[in-house]
Amino acid sequence: MVKRYLVLDDGTSFAGEAFGDLTSTTGELAINTNLNYYQEALTDPTYHNQIVTFLQPSIGNGGINPKNYESILTSAKGIVVHQSENISFSQLKDLSLDSFLKERHIPGISQIDTRQLQKHVRQHNVKKASIVSTNDDHAFDQLQAAVLSNQQIQAVATPKPYLVPGTGVTIVVIDFGLRESIIRQLAKLNCNMIVVPWNTSFAEIKNLDPEGVVLSSGPGSPDEIDTSVIETIQTIQAHLPLFGIGLGHELIAIANGAQVTRMSIGNYGSNHPVRKIITNELIYPNQAQAYAIANDSVDNNRLIVTYKDIINGTIQGLRSRDFPTFSVQFSPDGSGGMVDGFDLFEEFVESIIAHRRSTHEAN
Repeated sequence: MVKRYLVLDDGTSFAGEAFGDLTSTTGELAINTNLNYYQEALTDPTYHNQIVTFLQPSIGNGGINPKNYESILTSAKGIVVHQSENISFSQLKDLSLDSFLKERHIPGISQIDTRQLQKHVRQHNVKKASIVSTNDDHAFDQLQAAVLSNQQIQAVATPKPYLVPGTGVTIVVIDFGLRESIIRQLAKLNCNMIVVPWNTSFAEIKNLDPEGVVLSSGPGSPDEIDTSVIETIQTIQAHLPLFGIGLGHELIAIANGAQVTRMSIGNYGSNHPVRKIITNELIYPNQAQAYAIANDSVDNNRLIVTYKDIINGTIQGLRSRDFPTFSVQFSPDGSGGMVDGFDLFEEFVESIIAHRRSTHEAN
C-alpha cells in the first residue's frame, strides 16, 4: 500500500495508507458521525471544499448505489477513514468506494485513528487539512498558504432553470447547492417544481407564477452571499409561502434581522437530539452545519424559535410571526437516511394551500 499523510493546519500529522485517487488535496476538515451514508455525504453539495472524516470504523462495505446520489457532481475534496472496504454486498452497488473515488479524482486516506483525530480537532480547533504523499515543511507551508474559494455556491448550483414536473402545487426551488433528496421529498407530494439559480430575481420568480418558494441547502458562509439575494428573500416572504433548509434557513434569519456566526466546531451527523419546542418532542435529524444563528440576535417580535439543538444550543428552526415563512437548519429530506422531519414538507404544502385559500377569499 502507498503511504500517505493527513496534515493539519496546527502542524500535526497522521500517517496512513492511500486509497482512491493519489493526488494531493486541501480542504476544510468535517467530522461526520453517521454510521453509514458515506455516498450521500460525498455527493452532498453542502460538503463542497471539505475533507470528510468518517468516525464509523469501517467505510465502503455498501459499495456505491446509483440511486443514492445527492448530486451528479462530487463536492468533497477528500475522505479520511479508519478502514476502507473494497467489497460490495448488494447487486445494486457494483461500484466500490475505491473505484468511485478514482473515477471522481478524490483522494482518500485510511488506517487513521479517526476517534483520536476527532479529539484533536476539537481540542485545537483545527479548520483545514491536506492529504499528501510527503510529510515535510513544504506540505505544511502549502497548507498554511492555501486559500479555499468563497465562490462555493457558484461551483455547485445550477446555472440555468429546469423543470421537475408534477401535478400538485407549483413551487420554485432556489438552488444554493441543492440536494437531490429535497427534490425527492417534494416529488412524493406531487409538487410541480421549477429549480432556478441562486441569484434569480423576484421578478423572474414571479413570472414563473409559483405558489411557494423553497430555499435549498448549500455550502459556505451566508455572509458571503450578495445582499441582493437577501433583498429577494425579503420580497418573497411578503408575497409567497417560503421554506428554508440549511443555508436557506440561515438566509431567512439574516433577511429577518438575525446574525449568523461560524461555529468553533461544526456538526455533521445525526447524533444530536433536537427539541421541537411546541411539543417538547425530541428528533434526531441529519445535520451538516458549520454556521449557526446567534441566539441573542433573533428579534422575538419577528421570529419564533421552533427547534433547538439540545447539545450545543444552536437554533435549528424558525418561523415568521408576520409571513407564511419557516425554516430549519437540519436536513428534513432524509439525506443521510434520517426520516425525522419529513412532515415539514407536508406542512409547507399545507401552508401553500391555506395561503391560496386566504388569497382567494380576500379577492
